[in-house]
Amino acid sequence: MYETQDVIASTLPQLFEHSDILITKLAPELFQSIRNTPLETTDPTNALIERAIAIIHAWNAHEQAEFIAAHPRIGEIKQLSALSAKEQSGGLSATTRLQAPPEVLKRLEHLNACYERVYSGLRYITFVNGRTRAAIAREMEDKLQLGHPLESYPDGPPLNEPTAESMICVAKNSEDWLHELTRAVDDVGKIAKSRQKSLGL
Repeated sequence: MYETQDVIASTLPQLFEHSDILITKLAPELFQSIRNTPLETTDPTNALIERAIAIIHAWNAHEQAEFIAAHPRIGEIKQLSALSAKEQSGGLSATTRLQAPPEVLKRLEHLNACYERVYSGLRYITFVNGRTRAAIAREMEDKLQLGHPLESYPDGPPLNEPTAESMICVAKNSEDWLHELTRAVDDVGKIAKSRQKSLGL
């Protein structure tokens, strides 16, 4: 099924967010890997995803970070691929997904800034799996060891809420930073497998 690089290159953007590194690096490396060791044939697309994630894990940290940066930030509503928009909305319709509470979107914007301050060079990636944006905000707050002002302060966060600039940075390429990068790549794989089911590949 995935016997040519062109077929692989046309399939990958359906499973992962499109990026230069997806086409210029992952596609040819995946093609060569499959030539050397053919995919399991019962579910070749699932095997393709697993092989792709294994290859990405073998890249250096800069290349892995470039790959995950192709995914939109949680809470973004502009310039999303159709699949990303559906995933971030928890599977809701296009009309409903655009009606996400503004306070939730604002909170996610702040949390993304905090995360990217703490984990410089990374973008927060998570397998949404039908959860709401508010649930993802809580997950990010827990990751960053912040409170839950959307629940405790419905009129807005308290004045002592940390700013992104005040967050303590994790050293780039440290064990904690690399663990977070690995988690993000693994979640990209989970997202790809969910897309595979949605598209019937």
